[in-house]
Amino acid sequence: MPNFKSFLVTEAERKHVRRRARFQQHRDASCYQVFFLQGKAPKEIHAILTETLEHAPSYATVKNWVARFKHGDFSACDAPRPGRPKTVTTPEIIDQNHKLILDDRRISAKSIAKQTGIS
Repeated sequence: MPNFKSFLVTEAERKHVRRRARFQQHRDASCYQVFFLQGKAPKEIHAILTETLEHAPSYATVKNWVARFKHGDFSACDAPRPGRPKTVTTPEIIDQNHKLILDDRRISAKSIAKQTGIS
């Protein structure tokens, strides 16, 4: 009988994967910055990375990072994206939703949205 626990991924594990990906992005960006500041062209940087790394980024990725550096953007983080901020996951809203569902288990999502003021 297969072990189904191995298929379950906890929120902590998801956060760890996201943190690890962000760390790798910062590490890669700083590597590109060093080569860029040494005056190397994107093709040279890509050639060095493919020789030294087992899983090297594509040439297009290197070219995009170098273009960002040329415009003066040395930040390794993504820029904030426009849009409505997340308000649904606040503890107050979660508690309010939980209470509504416990009071009436047949309540609709539309009704919950109206009563809590969320979309």
